[in-house]
Amino acid sequence: QVQLVESGGGLVQAGGSLRLSCAASGTIFSINRMDWYRQAPGKQRELVAAITSGGTTNYADSVKGRFTISRTKANNTVYLQMNSLKPEDTDVYYCNADVRVSAWSGLREYWGQGTQVTVSS
Repeated sequence: QVQLVESGGGLVQAGGSLRLSCAASGTIFSINRMDWYRQAPGKQRELVAAITSGGTTNYADSVKGRFTISRTKANNTVYLQMNSLKPEDTDVYYCNADVRVSAWSGLREYWGQGTQVTVSS
């Protein structure tokens, strides 16, 4: 019904940059918050950055000043610009969104399939 598709991951050297994209498609009335999470093997998924429908942003302390989250309402897409990447940023990055599929439905959470980001030292 609703799909989130991430793109933009890859391999980059420390100090480099990557831009992740996540496009939401399907039956969508509105999208509330859109987030980026990351997860390493054997560890809990952690919130990296979040942006509300009004544009308010929130970042994990570990990425403040280096990562920027943004979104376009027109095409229901959220971006994560990652600069000054460090080896410890290596993880699978997941897109998350709270979606309302109709004017009468409640919010439901959806996840993307994840995209690998690898930062070499």
